[in-house]
Amino acid sequence: MKTVLASRTIDIPEGVEVEIKSRFVSVKGPRGSLTRDFKHTDMDLRKVGKNSIRLDLWFANRKQLACVRTVCSHIDNMIVGVTRGFLYKMRFVYSHFPINVTLNGEDVEIRNFLGEKRVRKVKLLDGVSYVRSADVKDQIELTGNDIANVSLTCAQIQQSTNVRKKDLRKFLDGIYVSEKGAIPAE
Repeated sequence: MKTVLASRTIDIPEGVEVEIKSRFVSVKGPRGSLTRDFKHTDMDLRKVGKNSIRLDLWFANRKQLACVRTVCSHIDNMIVGVTRGFLYKMRFVYSHFPINVTLNGEDVEIRNFLGEKRVRKVKLLDGVSYVRSADVKDQIELTGNDIANVSLTCAQIQQSTNVRKKDLRKFLDGIYVSEKGAIPAE
């Protein structure tokens, strides 16, 4: 069963400029600019007036209908990124050997994980900044405009501390995301 027309609109807040040219969306705001290419989806993406975007999909099946909401969410995340930005907080969990995390240039270095001598290195992606929390012990904060880069950096840090060849119910050591979302407005 095909749906004749699926349509959604996205409101553009004040202080944000959105340009759409052949499904290539660029968003400019007070924190910077983000661009994203949606050419892999067959849909009409156009600006209606000065403060809204309309997304139309004609004669779509179920799988194609799911893309409508996904593209809207991506554009919403771009708008939130250039206005407020995204903040991910990660906590260190260890039972015996304290995990030591430092920033060396563009690399996050993880030492003394489970008492191992090996140094794990994770490269910060473009536009992601690293801050060691001063008020909370064993916590780091990763911030940036692009939610994909911030969340991917967090995922790589978490996956670098996977425990192998041991009982995961007992060895819960690692670095885990404890809080995530947009940077709270002051």
